[in-house]
Amino acid sequence: MTTELNGTFGNFGGTYLPEFLAEILGNLAEKYDELKVTEEFQNDLKELYKNYAGRPSLLYFAERLTNELGGAKIYLKREDLNHTGAHKINNVIGQGLVAKSLGSKKLIAETGAGQHGVATATIAAYLNLDCDIYMGARDIDAQKPNVYRMKALGANVIPVTAGQGTLKDAVDVALGAYAQDNVDSYYLLGSAVGPHPYPTMVRDFQKIIGEEIRAQILEKEGKLPKAIIACAGGGSNALGAFTAFIPDEQVELVAVEPAGLGADTAKHGLALGQGKPDTLHGFKTLVLQDEAGNIKESYSAASGLDYPGISPILSMLKENGRLTLGEATDKEAVDAFIALSHLEGIIPALESAHAVAYLFQDHQKYTNPEDIIVINLSGRGDKDVEYVFENLL
Repeated sequence: MTTELNGTFGNFGGTYLPEFLAEILGNLAEKYDELKVTEEFQNDLKELYKNYAGRPSLLYFAERLTNELGGAKIYLKREDLNHTGAHKINNVIGQGLVAKSLGSKKLIAETGAGQHGVATATIAAYLNLDCDIYMGARDIDAQKPNVYRMKALGANVIPVTAGQGTLKDAVDVALGAYAQDNVDSYYLLGSAVGPHPYPTMVRDFQKIIGEEIRAQILEKEGKLPKAIIACAGGGSNALGAFTAFIPDEQVELVAVEPAGLGADTAKHGLALGQGKPDTLHGFKTLVLQDEAGNIKESYSAASGLDYPGISPILSMLKENGRLTLGEATDKEAVDAFIALSHLEGIIPALESAHAVAYLFQDHQKYTNPEDIIVINLSGRGDKDVEYVFENLL
């Protein structure tokens, strides 16, 4: 299988930026390579994962969901129980420590659903750093609870009205702000996208999820799961769950993308399923395109999945045949959101509900009660309940 080489992943990844920004990120890559192997950095990371984020997160047997679907045993990796309510805290702890070691005074970040913004604002407060969060105007309207949380933590939430006013546009503006203020600031990218070294860093800081799943499931069941299922927007939670299992060919890795209003409409975010190789935000990956070859607007009711590209690492895994592709529409995700809430008393993030929805579609695929399925429940749904009940039901 093709592996990483200097920030490229097979035919994807790399750095496609103006020279001065490429130089800055090249220096960051060198600094990260030096830091990540030091005992002090790894000890600080482990200490904060345990005593600040609350790791390890639980691996929970969803008995009623299992009985409802009548097949394989279903476990939920409870990233929703982390401090700040999602997997995003894993990455911001790691990158926050990198920023602190660089002497940065301010964190700059983008956010879609707001979970990365909340996590970044959290680590900025912990490390006593200033914080600017760029968020699409449409997402601000849909994710008001997270906006208030960011403000409570001391962050400046900066609305982005350009384009659709969603995650892609927030990334555009945040990158521009970083280009103007890169001496004292650190750009803390939230997903496994962007130019090198961000996909590598985000994967490295999120892979703790899959490492814990492996240890926990072997302790509970004495064997590896049949499949790991995760939603995929940019790809951070999916890679977090998948990375430890990539060498295990018998473990199916299912990336569930947002089909929005339908795969046959113009309103979806199926970058893996329908994208073509292109450059976006300084890296090469599979990207949604229109008939003229321009980058096409994505759509999902789940703000954190509303992105026209995907991690270059997931693009490589798809090209190599290591991924199973799934998709779920807004309606299927909302139905799964309600079903999991009713069956298990666990309200998932709307993003995570896409992964749950895949099982409701394809539960006949996993009929053997001896098999084990793990869904990465990447976040909790507190942020989504108002939006779901007022707009999607």
